This record gives sequence, structure tokens and C-alpha cells, in this order.
Amino acid sequence: MKAHTKETQATMTPQKSLQYLKEGNQRFQNNLKANRNLLEQVNDTREGQFPFATILSCIDSRVSAELVFDQGLGDIFSVRIAGNFVNEDILGSMEFASKLAGTKLIVVLGHTSCGAIKGACDDAKLGNLTTMLSKIKPAVEAVEEPTDNSLRNSKNSDFVNNVAEKNVYIAIENIRKQSPILKEMEDKNEIDIVGAMYDITTGAVTFFE
Repeated sequence: MKAHTKETQATMTPQKSLQYLKEGNQRFQNNLKANRNLLEQVNDTREGQFPFATILSCIDSRVSAELVFDQGLGDIFSVRIAGNFVNEDILGSMEFASKLAGTKLIVVLGHTSCGAIKGACDDAKLGNLTTMLSKIKPAVEAVEEPTDNSLRNSKNSDFVNNVAEKNVYIAIENIRKQSPILKEMEDKNEIDIVGAMYDITTGAVTFFE
């Protein structure tokens, strides 16, 4: 499989880009890989890059977007931060990726058993981590069940995963609210903005559609 060129990127639509990621994740789950020569892709991309998707995911070592979607060099922009939330810098990166570099799809990828989500659920305090986790707190507060405070913590895996999913939806809302550029592109069907969850026990990605 060759690296994307300006011509192949131009043929990509938001829907086709999503299908590429779904097919890549299916290969990953089946322990298959597309036939690609990475060193050849290094050479192919030396003059420029033409990715088709931008993926915001957690820094979790088990959730590498390139691996779980079986993508090669030059295929995707990968933005990573603990808890996969958005801020000014990440939004700027997404605007560059979509408006200037031509990606057709933005994916916010959460995952099960997320350490950042657990920290927010437990109201963890530690240096700069305290400020970072405050960005995830709205998702914790938005999940109404269970109401018993003794069950609203990292020991309750269902609660943690529900908060992780809610956090993805909130990130998507924030992208649309805080980036008029991306919102306009989505309204014009130039890009799609979608959410997804990665299951660390199976390797499967479930898209919110």
C-alpha cells in the first residue's frame, strides 16, 4: 500500500475516510496488516504529506491510532492528550489539518478503562495533573447514574466507561462550539466530526453513528 498523494487524498470523502478506518480496525482485530513498505513510504512522503483523517486520542500506550486503525506513514494526523479533550492548541492543530492540509474526517477516540477518566472520577490531585483533570470533570458531572457517591469512582468500571463515552461527546460539542472554521467545514460536508470508543480488551473500535 502506497502513501497517500495529493491526487488520492482528493478522492477521499468523509464517508470513505471513515470506511478506511473501519476496515483498518477490522484488520487489526484479525491480526492482519495491509501490505505496506514503511521505508518506501518514508521516501514517498519526503516532499509532502496528504493524510485523510485527524484522530484525537488518549496518550494511553495501548491506544495508538496508527496501530488500531492499521495506517501507515502519511495517512493520519494523530493528536494525543490524556483524556482526549480539546483545548486551543488542539483546535488549532485540527484547523490546520482540515483546512490547510486537507483531511476529511476528525475522530475523537476515547477508550475503556481510561486512567485520566479514572483520575477525574476520583478527583485526583497532583501538580499540573489537577488542572488537566478539571477539563474532564464536566463529563463526570454529566453522567447522572449512579447517584450513590460511593459508586461514582474508578472502582466502578461501568461508571468510568460511561464517563469516557460522555467525554467524547463533550469534546465533539466543544470542537463545534469553539472552532467556527471546523463547524463551517462540517456544515458544508467538507469534513465529518465523529466520536468512537476503543475497547482495550478486544481491540475493537465502536463509532458513534
